[in-house]
Amino acid sequence: MAPKILCVAEKPSIAKSVANHLSGGHVHARNVPGNQYVKNYDFDFAFGPPWGNCSVTMTSVLGHLTATDFPPEYKRWQISTCRELFDAPVITRVVEDKEPIARNITRQAKSSRALFIWTDCDREGEHIGSEVREAAFQGKAGIEVKRAVFSNTERAHILRAAQNPVPLDDRQVSAVAARIELDLRLGVIFTRFTTLTLQALGGELAERRIISYAGSCQFPTLGFVVDRYFRVKNFVPEKFWSIKVTHRREDMDVDFSWRRHRLFDRMSVVVLFEKCLAARLAKVTKLLKKPTSKWRPLPLTTVELQKLGSRFLRMDSQRVMKVAEDLYNKGWISYPRTETDQFDKGMELKRLIEKQTQDNAWGQHAQGLLNGAFQQPRGGRNNDQAHPPIHPVNYVAPPSLGDDERRVYEFVVRRFLACCSEDAKGESTTVEMEYGSELFAATGLLVLQKNYLLVYPYDKWESSQQLPRFTVDETFEPTEAKMTDGETSAPGYLTEPELISLMDANGIGTDATMAEHIAKIKEREYVMTQGGGDAGRGGAAGRGGRGGRGRGGRGVRNTGGGGSVQQFIPTTLGVALIEGYDSIGLDTSLGKPFLRKEMEIKMKEICAGRKSRNDFVQETLEQYRDVFVRTLQQVELLRAACRKYVFVEGG
Repeated sequence: MAPKILCVAEKPSIAKSVANHLSGGHVHARNVPGNQYVKNYDFDFAFGPPWGNCSVTMTSVLGHLTATDFPPEYKRWQISTCRELFDAPVITRVVEDKEPIARNITRQAKSSRALFIWTDCDREGEHIGSEVREAAFQGKAGIEVKRAVFSNTERAHILRAAQNPVPLDDRQVSAVAARIELDLRLGVIFTRFTTLTLQALGGELAERRIISYAGSCQFPTLGFVVDRYFRVKNFVPEKFWSIKVTHRREDMDVDFSWRRHRLFDRMSVVVLFEKCLAARLAKVTKLLKKPTSKWRPLPLTTVELQKLGSRFLRMDSQRVMKVAEDLYNKGWISYPRTETDQFDKGMELKRLIEKQTQDNAWGQHAQGLLNGAFQQPRGGRNNDQAHPPIHPVNYVAPPSLGDDERRVYEFVVRRFLACCSEDAKGESTTVEMEYGSELFAATGLLVLQKNYLLVYPYDKWESSQQLPRFTVDETFEPTEAKMTDGETSAPGYLTEPELISLMDANGIGTDATMAEHIAKIKEREYVMTQGGGDAGRGGAAGRGGRGGRGRGGRGVRNTGGGGSVQQFIPTTLGVALIEGYDSIGLDTSLGKPFLRKEMEIKMKEICAGRKSRNDFVQETLEQYRDVFVRTLQQVELLRAACRKYVFVEGG
C-alpha cells in the first residue's frame, strides 16, 4: 500500500488549485464535517525521494487556527489591574469555529507518513504552518513535517514545489509568536486604560463602548495623519518675488527661469531686476544638447502596488490587496506580498511575455518584445529571498474579470511588460544666459522613442517647449522681463500613497499589513477620508463638520474608493489621542514610529537567529512598561487633550 502524504494549504482555493495540478485533474473531493468551506481532496502523486508514489489528501485551513488570550481571571476592566497584564500568563487555543478544521487535520494525520504544509511563504504563513503542525501532532506525534515553497499557482511551479520541500522555518514562527503576544498584551493594556480614563470624562466619550489602542503599528500611522493635519492647519503663507524673462525667436516664445528661483525680500529682487534692465542685453553662456532617457520602472513590489493602486486604480490600498489576493488565488498573478524588486536571472520571462501576446490591448507590444525588443528588467536593491516581484503568471481576457480585478490585472501586466521594455529615449536642450548679474536657463525636451511608455500609461513623459537656435556668446535683448510675485502654499492633507511611503520608510508594519493598519484607523473612526487629493502630494481640503475650526474633522464622508486619491483627515478623537500621548511620551510616545520600528528590527533579528523570542518580548515589554508608568503619572495631559479637542464645541 502506497504511503499517505497529508498536504494542508492556507485557504480552500489554494488547496483546490494545488490538488488539481498534482492530480492532473483526477481528484476525489470530500466534505469536512463541521465546515462548509473546507474540502479534502484525495489523489495519487509521485513525490521525489524518499517518498516516491504516494496517496495524497489535500485540505486547508482558513487562516490562523489559534488565538492567544488571557485567562478568565484577567477579564475585569480596572485601571489598577492593567499593570498586571505585562506579566500575566497567556493561553493559546484553537478558535471555536476552527475546531472542526483542526480535528480534520488531526484525523488525517493519524494515517499519514508526512505532512506537507502549503501555507503562504511569508512570516505569517510560517506561523499558520506551525499551527497546522500542532494539530497534526495531536494525531501522530512523530509525523515528518515539510513545507512547499511556492509563489504562484502555475502548474509547473506547483510540481517543482511538491518535489522540493524544505523544513518549516521555526525562527519565523518564533518572530510571529512574539508579535502576537506583544500585540495582545499591549493592545489590552492600553485599550483598557484609555477607555476607562476617557469614558470618565463623560459626554460622547462615555457613549463609546471601547476607545481602542489602535496598536503599535496603527497608532504611529494615525500619528503621521495628525502631524500632516497640523502642518496644514498651522501653515502661514509667505510672500515671495521672482524674475521672469521671455524671448521670442523663430515664432516661438522661450521662457527662461531664474537660477535663484525666488526670494522672500522684495527690495532685493527689485535691485537685481533693475540691474537686468540696465544691462539691456543678455548673453548666452552655455548651450547643451544631449540624449536623455526616462528609465523603465523597477519590478513590482507590494508597497508599490498599494501606492500606485490607490493613485491610479480608483480604489484604496486594502481593496487593491484584496483584489490582488483573489487574482493570485485564481492563478492569474504571482504571490502579491513581496519586498523583492529584482527578477532572478534564470527566470523564464519570455515565456511569461508570450502568454500576453494574444491580448488586443498590449499583445502587439508583447510580441515586439519577443521579436527582439526584450530587455532584462532593471534590478532594485530589495530581495526578501522568498518571492519574486509581482508579475502575471497566466493570461486571462480582461472582459472576463470583474471591474476591480480587470484594473489590477491590467496594471500588473502592463508593469511587467514595461519592466521588460527599453527605456524611453529623448533629447534635452538647455540654454543658459546671463542677464545683468543674474543667470537664467531655458530647457526643452524632445521625446524620440516612447518604448516602455507605449504599454505603461501610468508614467508621463511628454515633449516640452521646443527651443529655437541659440549660439554660445551671442547677445540679444529679451522680448520681455518682469517681476512676479506669489505666496507659498500649504501642503495638502496626507494622501494614501504618501501615508504608505511614510509607513514603509519608518518600518511601520510590513508590506503585507500596511493596508490593514490604514483600514483599522478608519474603522475605529480616528481618521476620515475624502477624495480630491492630487496623486503626488494631496490637495487643499475643506474643514470637517464637528471640530472643524482647524481641530480635526468629523463631517467628512468615509469612502473606500472613488475617482481620486484619498486624503486622510483626523477626527477630533484621533487628534486628542495623538496629542495626549505625545505630551506624555516624548520620543517614546505611542504615536511616534520609533518603538514599532525597533520591534520590527528585532523580529528580523529573530528570523536571522541573532535574538531569542523571550529576549525580544521582555525587552519590548520593559520599554512599554516605562511608557505606561509615565502615562499613569501624567494622565491629566491625556484628559486635557480630549477636553481641548473632543469637547471644543459646547462639550
